[in-house]
Amino acid sequence: MGLNKEAAEASEGLISLSQMKTPPTASSATDCKEQPLLFQDLGSRQVAADFSGGTLSSDGGVLLLRQVDASLGLTHRLAQCFSDARRQVYVDHSLQQLLAQRLYGLALGYEDLNDHQRLRLDPLLAAACDKRDPLGEDRFNPAHRGVALAGASTLNRLELSNNKRTRAHKLAHDAGRLEACLLQSGVRCLPKYAEEIVVDLDAMGHRLHGEQEGRHFRAYYDDYCYLPLYVFVGDIPLWAQLRTSDQDAADGVVAALEKIVAAIRQRCRRARIIVRGDSGFCREEILAWCERQAPVVYYCLGLAKNSVLIEKLGPALASAQMRWCLSGTARGREFIEFEYQTVKSWSRSRRVIGKAEVTAQGQNPRFLVTNLPAKGFKPDQDSTRFTPARLYEGFYCARRDGERAQAARVGFAGRPDEHPLCGQQPTAFMAGGLCLSAAGADADSGAGRDRPGAGDCGQRAAQVVESGGPGARECAAGVCAVEQRLSAAGPLPVVPSKADGADARQRLTPPFFLAAKVSTPEVSAKTAQKCGF
Repeated sequence: MGLNKEAAEASEGLISLSQMKTPPTASSATDCKEQPLLFQDLGSRQVAADFSGGTLSSDGGVLLLRQVDASLGLTHRLAQCFSDARRQVYVDHSLQQLLAQRLYGLALGYEDLNDHQRLRLDPLLAAACDKRDPLGEDRFNPAHRGVALAGASTLNRLELSNNKRTRAHKLAHDAGRLEACLLQSGVRCLPKYAEEIVVDLDAMGHRLHGEQEGRHFRAYYDDYCYLPLYVFVGDIPLWAQLRTSDQDAADGVVAALEKIVAAIRQRCRRARIIVRGDSGFCREEILAWCERQAPVVYYCLGLAKNSVLIEKLGPALASAQMRWCLSGTARGREFIEFEYQTVKSWSRSRRVIGKAEVTAQGQNPRFLVTNLPAKGFKPDQDSTRFTPARLYEGFYCARRDGERAQAARVGFAGRPDEHPLCGQQPTAFMAGGLCLSAAGADADSGAGRDRPGAGDCGQRAAQVVESGGPGARECAAGVCAVEQRLSAAGPLPVVPSKADGADARQRLTPPFFLAAKVSTPEVSAKTAQKCGF
């Protein structure tokens, strides 16, 4: 009874409290809409929470991608490799806009075409693709108004127009021009007066997730995959060729090198060219081709071990074993060099570097073959650069760091879809174009790019795209600057002082993936004008 009496008294108190009149100023339903929620200031900035809503987007980084694309002219050049047979009076999405939508979607992590069923409603992506109305109210067909971008089916026809002959597939591409577009765009990023250019060959396995044409099981990856060929100079892609995995990694490399070396020599006439790759590219046809060139193309390629090579490395392995036992270090290493020629496959003897390594797991012999001179090149001050130990550890092993960066960049391409094999080649070129955008190199041919060291802009822009960066207005100003360089993101190399002003300090905090709001076409136009569209 005591508990029931207390509960009744508490209920009466709540009823009387609910009947109290609340002053209008305490109405949370009105306040949260009409005035922002204020917090303690952060330095010179005011912190507020605005609940007004509007049209929101979580992919604010597309503004940076758009600025990099504008400086490179990538989508403009790609559009010139396609033919558009559509009647333009009925066209809502230009060819360049379709390519921009597909490329930006890949870069933002939306590798599947089905993702564009939702992305087509994103007003910020529409603004980045140069849509006049990001909300799509200016579409030709009234039934399509309110959706600014193309759907998955339209983008699908863009990639498959070369494989299907229907009235809907009217955007055919020229594979040769796409190939030349990527190569020329990449070569233009190289410093014109470079003295040495290292060309990295890499065959990366792309796992398949369906019944794609040309699927083949590759034991190395323990899965069904494709084996595309990629060629990089540093972080700059020059070649992206889609191949099935039922062939050797070196297939088609000579044909690719013929075009790549010719393009590099046309751009960098003084450069010494060195081809670097793993043992999958150590084939007589590649080695002989490099040696026949005038001037010679140098190579440094991994060499698969065999019983003859291990026998030649025997004394060095014994010495490395003794050093490891006596020193107590994690590993013992010895390097030697010798002349070697296979019984049948090689046409001549070549310089081979052997690494004798012993660790707690056992012996780890490795080999590479090269035509680089042991005493170095005469103009170089460092005559020991290509001695066995430095050549292996300092030059050849640097390929591993490049492979990690390249794998991350090529990861933009996502996973191959179930298109026919030849229909996926344009996507491979687009993936190469994305890597080029990530490298952030300039497309302009100004004098600043032709100076030694002008390629530094690629590294800075890559930091913006991968790590974050300033807001759209600051980014536009940076890209349109005289040297066409983007500032690095996140913690800047030099923290601005008070003397630099508040604007300089504000560039330290805006995140890369900002939440951009587009409320009306008028507001979008003003925003676009501020961002330099």
